[in-house]
Amino acid sequence: MSHAIEMSHLRVAFGPLLAVTDVSLTVGYGEVVTVLGPNGAGKTTAVETLLGFRRPSAGTVRLHGLDPVRDHAEVVARTGALLQRGGVWFPMTPAQVLDLTATYYHAPREPGELIELLDLAACARTPWRRLSGGEQQRTLLGLALIGRPRVLVLDEPTTAVDPEGRQVIRRLIAHEAERGCALLLTTHELDEAERVSDRVVILHHGSVLAEGTLDELSGEPEVLVEPSAPVTPEDLGRALGLTVTSGTARTLRVAAPASAELVSAITAALSDLGASVVSLRTRASLEQRYLDLIGAERSRS
Repeated sequence: MSHAIEMSHLRVAFGPLLAVTDVSLTVGYGEVVTVLGPNGAGKTTAVETLLGFRRPSAGTVRLHGLDPVRDHAEVVARTGALLQRGGVWFPMTPAQVLDLTATYYHAPREPGELIELLDLAACARTPWRRLSGGEQQRTLLGLALIGRPRVLVLDEPTTAVDPEGRQVIRRLIAHEAERGCALLLTTHELDEAERVSDRVVILHHGSVLAEGTLDELSGEPEVLVEPSAPVTPEDLGRALGLTVTSGTARTLRVAAPASAELVSAITAALSDLGASVVSLRTRASLEQRYLDLIGAERSRS
C-alpha cells in the first residue's frame, strides 16, 4: 500500500539559495509525523512544495500517490492544510467563513460541529480582525478540516495559541489520526512534538539530520524539576546520589527514570535545601538529543 505522503530526495532552490537540500520522508494513513527544526530549517518550504505551491528543483513529492502540481485539483480536494501565510477577509466571522468554505465540498463537515469542536462558539460571530491569534489559528484549522481530508498538513499549528487552545488542537490531531487521516506537522516546539507524534524528523539547513520514533531518538529518561528557590545541581545531586544537571530557565534535570520513590526523594531533598517543588515532569531527553544534533551541525558550518 502506498504512503499518504512521500518525499524522496526533495531539493528546492531559490536562485543560488538552497532552501531544501535533501529531504526524504513518508507518512502513512493514521500516522502523525512531526518535522522539527529551528526557524529557517526549510520546514515551510518543504510543506509548500508538498502541497503543489512550488515545483521541486529535484526529487519527487507525492500526496495520495499523486503529483501535487500536475494533479493539484484532486490533491486539494483530499488534503487539508494550515499554513503560516494566509488568512481570512477581515470583515468575515468564523461562522461565515466556515459556512462559505463548506459550499466548495461535496460532503463537508457541519460548520456548527467544527465551531463546537474547536471551542469557537464564543467568537463565532466576531469579525476576523477582532479575533485573538489563537482564535484565528483555530478557525484556520477548521477550514483545513471541513472537507473531511485524508491528509492534514499543519505548519506550526500551535503558533499564538493559548494553553487551552493547544489542548483542543492536540485532541483534534489524535482524533483525526484515529479515523485514519495522515498528519504531517511542522514545529520548533519540542513539547508539542512529544505530545502528539508517532515519529519525528529533525531538519536543519534543509536536510534531515535524524528521524525515528520518540523512543528511538530520545536519550536516557530523566525528570525535570523546577524548585521554588535557587538550588545548585551539585547540591541536589549529592542529596539524591544521582547525576543532576542544569536545564532550561530554572529547571534541573535528574538523570533517572520517574518513580514514586524518586518523586518523594526529590521533594524531601529540596525541603532540606530550603526549597519546594514548583513543577515536576518526566521525559526522555528528546530535547537534549535535538540540541546535540543541531549544535554539532552548527559547529561544522
